[in-house]
Amino acid sequence: MTTRVTAGRAGLVREIRATAPLTVRGPVTARGPWLTTAAQASSARLHGVLVESHQQGRPRGAALLSSRRRGPVTTVRLLGDGDLPDPAGAPPRRLPVVDHGAAEELADGVVGLLESLPGRWSLRLTGLPLGDPALSALARRLGTGAHFRTERARTLVDRLDDLGAVHRSQDPVDLERWLPAFLDRRPPGVGLGPVRAAARVHAGLGGLEHAVVVRGGRAVAGLLTLVGDGPRRPWWGWTETGGLDSGPGQPSVSLTAASWSVSRGRGRG
Repeated sequence: MTTRVTAGRAGLVREIRATAPLTVRGPVTARGPWLTTAAQASSARLHGVLVESHQQGRPRGAALLSSRRRGPVTTVRLLGDGDLPDPAGAPPRRLPVVDHGAAEELADGVVGLLESLPGRWSLRLTGLPLGDPALSALARRLGTGAHFRTERARTLVDRLDDLGAVHRSQDPVDLERWLPAFLDRRPPGVGLGPVRAAARVHAGLGGLEHAVVVRGGRAVAGLLTLVGDGPRRPWWGWTETGGLDSGPGQPSVSLTAASWSVSRGRGRG
């Protein structure tokens, strides 16, 4: 197998398309439309680490990454982390690989990318499922300076129907009527443009439901939900009158490391 690295927005968008077969079973937030929107919205430097059976072959593993340099340190994250609000309740990101061998090669490629960065670096890979093989392989290479953290997220529970009449639709034209109300109540620290683009893209693909409770001629509660061939994923919402609760979500794992603390571990498992 061979490993290659790409850089820049245009190159990464091409790699997102190429890796579509790897992510077809993943969550919406790990698939092409979501990642392409994140790439187009991001002001960070973008990198792709791809594992292939041979040159110009179909990818067998991928790490789609972003990096930002602040002072002497470059921080590397998974694409989408911080660019778009994650739907709560389940791990939103992936390091897709087809098998154990591809996971090992991908880990080598990510370490190679880190070592190519000028100055010091910090790695923060968050929101991954437990037991991710590429993450485990990467931790072995980074040694004692790599730290895992497991957390169980909370999720939004949709009980808007308990309030009475609820307007629900997946029509992208109808969404435009209510989108300003959702955007005015977007999660703190989230840019207007990226979430508006993501909402419109997924609505256009039939992958976004908007639910609105109207009283006195105005929306008093609303919820955007990512829908498709997997579980429904409440994205974000608000309420002035109840109908949205919090419930336990699935666990996710994160890996952090820094160039000044890693020991370069034992390598392949």
